[in-house]
Amino acid sequence: MQKPSESSIEPSSSDTVSVLPGRADAGLLLLCDHAGNAFPPEYGTLGLPEGQLRRHIAYDIGAAEVTGQLSAALRVPAVMTRYSRLLIDPNRGEDDPTLIMRLSDGAIVPGNRVLTAEEREKRLRLYHRPYHEAIGRVLDRCLATAVTPAILSVHSFTESWKNVSRPWHAGVLWDRDPRLAVPLLEALHAENDLIVGANEPYAGQLEGDTLWQHGTRRGLAHAIVEIRQDLIRDLAGQTAWAERLARIMRTLAARAELQLDIDAADAPSHRGQTRRL
Repeated sequence: MQKPSESSIEPSSSDTVSVLPGRADAGLLLLCDHAGNAFPPEYGTLGLPEGQLRRHIAYDIGAAEVTGQLSAALRVPAVMTRYSRLLIDPNRGEDDPTLIMRLSDGAIVPGNRVLTAEEREKRLRLYHRPYHEAIGRVLDRCLATAVTPAILSVHSFTESWKNVSRPWHAGVLWDRDPRLAVPLLEALHAENDLIVGANEPYAGQLEGDTLWQHGTRRGLAHAIVEIRQDLIRDLAGQTAWAERLARIMRTLAARAELQLDIDAADAPSHRGQTRRL
């Protein structure tokens, strides 16, 4: 059996986190903060009917599949959550009032209605901090190769909000560091078939969120790409967007400030494949 390369991130999985394999020296780490809509067995469904777990309140629809295909196509590692954001939202700081939602887009979450300090700390310890610790470990491995990684976080958003349609096909979010975000935004605009939001439909300036913790605080280039959910609800849409983003990221590899080393010739074909969490 061939020994794994010292510059490779091996796949791993825990109750809380999945790490997808890839080259530690590729200069890119993918994240998916809201990949899954499952719950640990002891929580059931937090008292919600199953239909609510298929809504955006529970996870980012399609984001896990896009992230998995993109990771495979570019041969870069990815860190993905396994449990629903309704249990605890890993893309929030520990002191954020929306860390554990009691009411989400009209849905009351019975299992979050009465939350003791002990229960809150338990969820932080078991389901929030392990995700960020896993990201930190993978970033440390990447940095040990002497290639500074950029971070791309994959999210999705609803096609309408409070009965107002959202025109954007995708959005790119960032805070103060434009090194990845602006070239990615420009490349998506250059596709000529997309309406792309700059810090739309959400703003990227959220202190305490995942990219603030691992990008801003560590001085790493980073961006969030948000994809409208109706475009990635099925496998065809997920594959199309993964292929689009893979092609764009390869074009950005020429930018010295990003240190990307993702070669189209090295990328195996993963058309039609997906990873579900």
